[in-house]
Amino acid sequence: MSAEVIKSDEELLIEIRNGVASSMEELIGRYRPTVDSIALKYINSPLEKEDLVQEGLIGLLAAINSYSSEKGAKFSTYASRCINNSVQTALRKFSRLKDIPPTSIMPLEEDFFDNYPALSAEDEYLAKESVSALTDFLYEGLSRFENEVLRLYIQGHSYVEIAEKLSKNPKAIDNAIQRIRKKLEGVTF
Repeated sequence: MSAEVIKSDEELLIEIRNGVASSMEELIGRYRPTVDSIALKYINSPLEKEDLVQEGLIGLLAAINSYSSEKGAKFSTYASRCINNSVQTALRKFSRLKDIPPTSIMPLEEDFFDNYPALSAEDEYLAKESVSALTDFLYEGLSRFENEVLRLYIQGHSYVEIAEKLSKNPKAIDNAIQRIRKKLEGVTF
């Protein structure tokens, strides 16, 4: 009779990183009771037990993917912390969502656009022509730097953030935005 060799967590983690799927299943199976016990600590929370377990499993997968023995902690300690953090994060997110008043939630796009009249074929054509003219202007009328500044500005980045991303000073960004504004004032559609 041959005795089955039980691999350590670290051995399983090495095999997982080498693509051995059965090792992933074994490690998840080994830590499933830990996930269940951590989820049970929060059983009186607003989330269902299955949701808590699911969040715990997500934490376990994060632990498997990010664990490094060089940090000094055992995998079991690290995994428990990741599982617990994942469940607590889900509970915090849920708590924030339930506090949002329904009046501040935007309706789905279909509901939003149902309240507006449809464009006529002529208006739709003119809108597409305007967008096309604007796109042409942006590529031909603005420098590559100005286009990048405009893209980041439209995404909501501050002058300082744009300056950091483009390795420039905020004054250069301000100057670029002023040039873009002047150029756009001269565009007609």
